[in-house]
Amino acid sequence: MQQLRGTGVALVTPFKADESIDWNALEKLINYVIDGGVNYVVSLGTTGETPTLSAEEKLDLIKFTFEKVSKRVPVVVGIGGYNTREVVKRLEKCPLDEAAAVLSVAPYYSKPTQEGIYQHYKAIAAASPKPIILYNVPARTGRNMTAETTLRLAREVENIVAMKEASGDMIQCMQILRDKPKDFMVVSGDDALALAQLACGMDGVISVAANYFATDFSSMVHAALINDYPAARELNNRLQEAFDLMFAENNPAGIKAFLHHDGIMENVFRLPVLPASDELYAKIGEYLKK
Repeated sequence: MQQLRGTGVALVTPFKADESIDWNALEKLINYVIDGGVNYVVSLGTTGETPTLSAEEKLDLIKFTFEKVSKRVPVVVGIGGYNTREVVKRLEKCPLDEAAAVLSVAPYYSKPTQEGIYQHYKAIAAASPKPIILYNVPARTGRNMTAETTLRLAREVENIVAMKEASGDMIQCMQILRDKPKDFMVVSGDDALALAQLACGMDGVISVAANYFATDFSSMVHAALINDYPAARELNNRLQEAFDLMFAENNPAGIKAFLHHDGIMENVFRLPVLPASDELYAKIGEYLKK
């Protein structure tokens, strides 16, 4: 799992004006983030608007990402959901030979107990041909995966090797980092908190911001991982306003607005997600001018 130390980027899915996938823009984005220095890419994360993609489109996106990345960096594939049996079926059907790992979000909407979360992950880990990265993001799932549940999975389920922690709870993060097995990797899922979490011992970040700020964000993470905190703080301070703008209304509305300003992709979404408001879009333009 050391190949996943550093900066991962949860890729945006570009759409054309007719809301079909813009494959040319996606290829451009993949090359842009790799040239910018990210350590790996994540296909089919929430930032990729996966709830609005069909099963066929998801398969096409996985295959396309493998092809265009062309083994220059590792690829992590997002496969998760609230129907455990369906997640297991998808793990069996998805083309994962070239994947480094599977990122699987905690079950959402149904708000299971901690034991339910544990059993869900135990079942999909047993079915997965690749290592599982837990993903805790209670703002989206409606249920926090506690430090106790995370540590239990880390200790008891061999194929669970890492987690993306996006609870925003620094005390919970520190508990996990203090008590985790030595070879269990923890990465941040909060761009704005990443520097503080790296200082506490996290191994990297799976980032939204790195879709646009690939070089600066990757440099910040790298500096923190080699304990060059003066350099890391300087870069992080430059990005703080961008983080605020990026998540002011919705993800990925903010990051797509940044990318649209530079002509990397169209500012198009599938309902129920809408583009950034005119006011926010203008603020992002002013920030970029600065």
